[in-house]
Amino acid sequence: ALRRTVYAARYLGDETYRRRIARQLNKGENLHALRRSLAYAGEGAIRRRHLEQQTEQMWCLTLATNAIVCWSTEYHGLAVGARRRDGRQVDDELLAHIWPTHHANVHFYGTHSVDIDGELAQLDADGYRPLRLPEPADGS
Repeated sequence: ALRRTVYAARYLGDETYRRRIARQLNKGENLHALRRSLAYAGEGAIRRRHLEQQTEQMWCLTLATNAIVCWSTEYHGLAVGARRRDGRQVDDELLAHIWPTHHANVHFYGTHSVDIDGELAQLDADGYRPLRLPEPADGS
């Protein structure tokens, strides 16, 4: 009980600590939202009867989640590097608020067709797709 009291006093007395805890909670919730979106095709339910099949379904969800997180992390890094090479200031404090579980750019529904040769032709010398340029703020 004493530990909880000390923790509560620290939490209530330190605004920076509260913000850090809230940011971590938000990151966790964003990961859960990504996993829910990925699992939507099965309506979020484990539909397999046998434990081995259920485990396989969960590993597939984990694999898809990790693929999105890895892709986002890699391309966020490329984008930050490109901005800095162009002389733009990118504050490390700002980067602490970017989460690789952000998934507004992921299309979860429908059928995906991939032109492998066309996609490979777009890759640069390092094997990356080109970054999209930011759209002008005034829409022109």
